[in-house]
Order: sequence, then structure tokens, then C-alpha cells
Amino acid sequence: MDQSSNNPQTMARISDIINKNNAGVIILPINPSFDTLAAGTSLYLSLLKMGKTVTLVCSSQVNEDLVAIDKIQNNFSINGNSLVISFPYSDGAIDKVDYNIQGENFNLIISPRPGSPKLNQNQVKYSYSGGNFQFIIVIDSPSLNRLGEIYTNNQNQFQGKDIINIDRHLTNSQYGTVNLVNKTISSISQLVFKIIQSLDIVIDKDIATNLYTGIVTSTNNFTSYSVNADTFEASAQLLRIGAVKKPFKRSVNQSIPRFVQTGKPRESQPTKPIELVEKEPIPDEKPTTPQDWLKPKIFKGGGLI
Repeated sequence: MDQSSNNPQTMARISDIINKNNAGVIILPINPSFDTLAAGTSLYLSLLKMGKTVTLVCSSQVNEDLVAIDKIQNNFSINGNSLVISFPYSDGAIDKVDYNIQGENFNLIISPRPGSPKLNQNQVKYSYSGGNFQFIIVIDSPSLNRLGEIYTNNQNQFQGKDIINIDRHLTNSQYGTVNLVNKTISSISQLVFKIIQSLDIVIDKDIATNLYTGIVTSTNNFTSYSVNADTFEASAQLLRIGAVKKPFKRSVNQSIPRFVQTGKPRESQPTKPIELVEKEPIPDEKPTTPQDWLKPKIFKGGGLI
């Protein structure tokens, strides 16, 4: 059943799940739209303001002009006690991983395969994993399979968790513990704005800017057929809060006209209706299992494990 964003029982259920738990994960679908990224980052920032431990993840690599876009991870984890050292890797590039202890220092030694470039220390990232979480929020995905490897490689992590399904696709499969699916709303950002308001979170300038930009982009600068009085009312509220109006431009994920100084849009391919886009098949996943000889060899104390 479609549970509208105006359904107070649905909103109350979402608030109850978030308020009673301390940690959660927000997951975005593969190839997320700008609107989806804006909604995801806004909800992430909002839950942090509530004091929640939250991780924002997506199977796809993304790069947009949004606050907290750099917080999106490609692995399914929540902050814990296990230190994770991450860096770009291609099959066969690493020959072995070794370690030694010198005094009070633990040294991790990563040796590249002969002929491969050495590891760039500026590309090394550090994070923590192994933590527990109680709820999962899925944004703008009609099914769990649309989450890509985040779901297919971690299906056991979804078991026993409260799943909050926030979406506007016509074909949503209602897979959540609670389903907030509004098929007529203008954008996911507008829908997430309602959730943030229901949580009584004080929306700051960054959150307001992300949400407003998401609405503007999703509605093609308020020209979409789905725009109504509620859309303009939400946008007005965000502007009053302090949302910054950014130059309207085409996202890498959407065919939206870029407005130049003359105020006229450049010619672009027409945007596909959402009901056609969501019928497109999910792209086949490429095999990710590397050959055994390509895997790094782990040494401990000079011996092969």
C-alpha cells in the first residue's frame, strides 16, 4: 500500500524507529540522481545533529556540489573499533602485505607488484568498522536490488533490522518495515524535508541548501508536472531558513538544461519520465572475484599465512 508523506502514522513510525535507536545506515541506489544525493546527505547531516551514529553509503562513485558528499562510503559499515585503511586498488597491483613491530610502533608494509606504481600516501583513507546498527534507511530505490553490491554482498546485514523505505517510484515493492512511498511528490528532497521536520530537527543553512538544490534540480527549475503548491511552500521555507540558491546546471546523472547568462537553456535531450526510467533493466553486475594469483599474500613475522 502506498503510504503518503501526509500519513501521520507513517511519520510517527519513522520517528519512533530513529528516536529509540542510536545507530543506522542510509543507503542510496546505484547511479543516484542529484536529488537523491541531496536528500541522502541532508538526512545524514540531520541525524548527526540528533547525536546518532550514522553512515551514508552508495555502490556508485559520486561527486556533486553538496555538503557532506565526501561522507558517502562505498562499503557497508558503521563506526566501530576496527581500523580500516583504504586506498585505490586494481587486481594484481599489490604483491604482498606484511607487518612488523618496532618498539611501540606497529608498521603495516604494503609492497606493490613489480612494474606497478607505488601507493600514493595522499590517497590513503582511514575509517572504523565493526560497529552495530539497528536501522537502515533506503532512499529512492524501488527495490533492494537497486542498491547494487551494497545489498548483494551484505544481505545478511539487512536481516533483523528495521528498514525505512523512502521512495516515489510507481513500482516500489514495499520492502520496508515502514514504507513512506509518495508517487506524486515532486522530489525525494521534498519528501525527506517532511521527515526532518517530523523529527523536530533544527535545520541549518547547509541542510536547507542541499534540500532546496535537490528540489530545484529534480523539478527542472520548478517546471515539472509534479510541481504544486506544496513544492513552492517547502522551497519557501528552506529559503527562509537560509538556503543558498546555486547556479542551475545539468547534473552528470540527469539530462537537465544548463542556464547560461542569457537566461535561456541550452538544447539538451529530453528527460525521460520516471515511469519509463524505472522500467529499465538493472545493469548486470560484473564478476568481482579476482584470480587467486592476483590476491595479495599476507605475511606475519616473515612467514606466509
